[in-house]
Amino acid sequence: MKKFLLMIAVAAMAFTASAQNRVTLSTYSGTQVDKYVGQQCDVTMNRYLITGWNTFALPFAMSEQELEQVVGQDFKLESLVGVNQRGNEIELCFQDCKAQGIEAGKPYILYYTGETATKKFALSTAITSPEASLTLTTQDGVQVTMSGAALKTDGRDKYGILAVDNSEARFTYVDDDKVFYATRCFITTSGIEHYTLTTRHLAAGETTSITDIVAGNEIVDVYNILGMRVATGIQAADVNNLEPNIYIVNGRKVLVK
Repeated sequence: MKKFLLMIAVAAMAFTASAQNRVTLSTYSGTQVDKYVGQQCDVTMNRYLITGWNTFALPFAMSEQELEQVVGQDFKLESLVGVNQRGNEIELCFQDCKAQGIEAGKPYILYYTGETATKKFALSTAITSPEASLTLTTQDGVQVTMSGAALKTDGRDKYGILAVDNSEARFTYVDDDKVFYATRCFITTSGIEHYTLTTRHLAAGETTSITDIVAGNEIVDVYNILGMRVATGIQAADVNNLEPNIYIVNGRKVLVK
C-alpha cells in the first residue's frame, strides 16, 4: 500500500513539473515569465505578422532554421548596430543578422514576406528575462534606445513601426493613445525634442573605409558595435590609428585593419 501511494505521489509530482514547464506566451497583454527563467519549457506563442517589417523581442532564442519553419525561408532579420544624427534627423542603421537567428532578450526588426496572418511558434527552449533593450548614442549625444515590450505598453512619446509605414521599417512618433503589444519593440530618445527617424539597411558584414564617409580632417566621434563611445572629437584620419576592429562612424561601419 505504501509503495502504491509513493508511486502516485511521484507521478503527481512529475505531472505538476511537466505542467509548470508548458508556457503559452500572450502577444497581446504579455506573460509574466519570471518564475520560468532558466528553465527548459515547451513554449507556444501565436504572433500576428504583417506583410513587411515587424518588430520582435522574445524571452527565448530561435535559430534561423526554427524561424524558417514558422515564417518561411525568405524572411529578413536585422538588429540595430548604429545611429547617425543630422540635426533633427536620426538615421537608424540596422544590419542583417539572419544567420545568427534571434538572441533571447534582444530587439529586432523582421521582414515577413507571407500574407498577413497569425503564425504559431511552438518549440522547446530555455526561458530568459523578457527585458530587451539596446541603447546607442548619436554623435550629438542623443541616446537612442530600442526596447522590447514584455507587457502591453503605453505608446505615447515612443516611436514604433506603424502598419501603414512598415514597408521600409519607418519608426514614427506616437503622441496619441496607441499601445505596443507584447513581443513588439519601440524606440525612445533622450531629451524632450521630437526627431524624424529614418532607417538604413546594411548587409551582413558590411563595412567601409573611413575615407568613404568623411574627409580626413573632419572631426568625428567613434563607437564600437555595441554603441559605446570609444573616441570623441578626433580627426577622421586618426580613426585608422585605433586598435584593429569594426567601429561605427556617422552611422556606418568602419573596418580598421
